[in-house]
Amino acid sequence: MATFAIKAEIADPGAASFAFDAQKTMYAGKTIAAGDTIYLFASENEGGSGLVARGVVTSACATPRRPGIARQTPRVSIAVKRTALARRRLGRAELKPFDEWDDGRPETELNFKFYRQATDKIVGLSDAAAEFLGRFF
Repeated sequence: MATFAIKAEIADPGAASFAFDAQKTMYAGKTIAAGDTIYLFASENEGGSGLVARGVVTSACATPRRPGIARQTPRVSIAVKRTALARRRLGRAELKPFDEWDDGRPETELNFKFYRQATDKIVGLSDAAAEFLGRFF
């Protein structure tokens, strides 16, 4: 099983389950599948606060490409069952100082994948980043 993170609008971070339709994917995010662990970040672009929960993907389905468009970012619709709520804050403000892109730190990986391009998205995570995020629960 792989580990992923999503940054998206999350209206109720305490909900027992979540559905995300046609989400943009980057950094191997398109390989997400049922059974994978996912960390949920409430998008600051939408008024959220960053990391809010951890969950398990209960379903994942690739969104079909639209005909006639040459370059399209792969999109995936997923359903997630929440397994834990974050106990500490982790968002843009906490990750912003980590901008030495080749330093190998998990904080830098998260800053790069989520905030270098501030769009909402699903991203694949390294083992180090997953271990780092696990400390927030």
